[in-house]
Amino acid sequence: MKILLIGDIIGRPGRAIIEQMLVRLREELGLEFVVANCENVAGGAGVTPSTANELFRCGVDVLTSGNHVWRKREALDLLKLDHRVLRPANYPAEAPGIGSTVVKSLSGQKVGVLNVMGRVFMEPLDCPFRTAEREIARLREETPVIIVDIHAEATSEKVAFGWFLDGKVSCIFGTHTHIPTADERILPGGTGYITDVGMTGPYDSVIGRRVEQVMERFLLGLPHKSEVAEGNLQLRAVVVDVDPKTGKAVSIERMTRTLDGAVASSGD
Repeated sequence: MKILLIGDIIGRPGRAIIEQMLVRLREELGLEFVVANCENVAGGAGVTPSTANELFRCGVDVLTSGNHVWRKREALDLLKLDHRVLRPANYPAEAPGIGSTVVKSLSGQKVGVLNVMGRVFMEPLDCPFRTAEREIARLREETPVIIVDIHAEATSEKVAFGWFLDGKVSCIFGTHTHIPTADERILPGGTGYITDVGMTGPYDSVIGRRVEQVMERFLLGLPHKSEVAEGNLQLRAVVVDVDPKTGKAVSIERMTRTLDGAVASSGD
C-alpha cells in the first residue's frame, strides 16, 4: 500500500498546496493513506478546528504535530475531540489529546500513526525512545503498518531513533526543521526512514517566514514580526510503499511538487 507523508504545512500557502494537489496526487499515485504535520497550519504557528477540517476535506487521513500545536487555544478542544489529530506522545499523560491512533485506509487496512518529539534543543519531555517503544507495542496488537513522525531538531537524535525502531515500524519521517534531507532509505530491518521531509509551503522564505523580517532579527537582535511568506509554493513529502501483511517498507521516495503561478495570501 502506498502512503504519502507530508512535512510541516505552513499557513494558508501550505493549505493552498494541499487543496490544489492532494486529490490529484491520490489518484495519480494510487495513494491509500496520507499523514501530514499540522503544527504550523494556522497562521504559521498552531492548528485550529477549521484548518484541520480543511485538510481532512482535501484527503489527509491523520495529522501529526509538535511543539507549536499548543499555540492556538482552540487546539485544546480539537485534540480532545478528534483523535485523527495527534500531539507528541511523550508529553505528560494529562496534556490534552493522544499521541497515537489507528485509522483505516481506503481499502480498509488499519494504519497506526505515532507522533513523538525529540529532546535535544527542545522541551525536556519524557524519553521519545521509550515512549515510542511502549506505544508501538500497543499499536502492533491492531496492525503491522505503523508510521512514526519524529518531530525533532537534532539530526543525530532522529537518526538514532530510526535505528532504535528499525524492524518495529513501517516508516519513520522527521519533521520540525523545515529543511528536507536527502537520506531516505530502507533500513536493514525493513523500516523506511528520512531525517526530515521538509516543509510544504513558500520556499522563497526563511523556513516559511518572510526573508526581510527574519534578516532584521539576525542583524539587529530586536523583536520582529514573523509573517508567513508567499512565493515559490512547494509540496515536500515522501511516498512509502508498505507490505500490509508484514508492515515492512518496500520502497521510499522523496517528492517535490511546485504549485506553478500560485500566490496565496499569508492570512491565517
